[in-house]
Amino acid sequence: MEDNNITLHVQNPDGSLTTLEAPVDMGLSLMEYLKACEYDILATCGGMALCATCCVDVLEGEDKLNEMTDDEYAMLDTLPDVLPNSRLACQLQLNPAMDGLVVKLHHAE
Repeated sequence: MEDNNITLHVQNPDGSLTTLEAPVDMGLSLMEYLKACEYDILATCGGMALCATCCVDVLEGEDKLNEMTDDEYAMLDTLPDVLPNSRLACQLQLNPAMDGLVVKLHHAE
C-alpha cells in the first residue's frame, strides 16, 4: 500500500466486504470516493450536508472520524431510521487516520 492510500472496507447487502484502496492526497470525501467507485449514492445536494442521501453506517472505526458538525447532526436527525453510528459520507474527508474503516451504505428498508 502506498503512503497516499488507505484501505476502506464496504459491507455489501449480502454481508460480504469489498476492500478498496482510497487516496488521501486528493481532497476527496468518502461520498466522492464511493461515487467514483460506482456505489449507489445519490448525493443529491453535491456534498453540502443538505439531503442525507449519502448516509453510511460506520461498522468499524467510528473513533477515527472527525467530530460531527451541527449541520450533519441536524440532517441525520431528519432520517426516520438513523442509527447511532450513521454519518454523512460527504462530511468525512478521507485521511490517513481512516485506514481500515468499515462502512455500509445506509438504505431505508
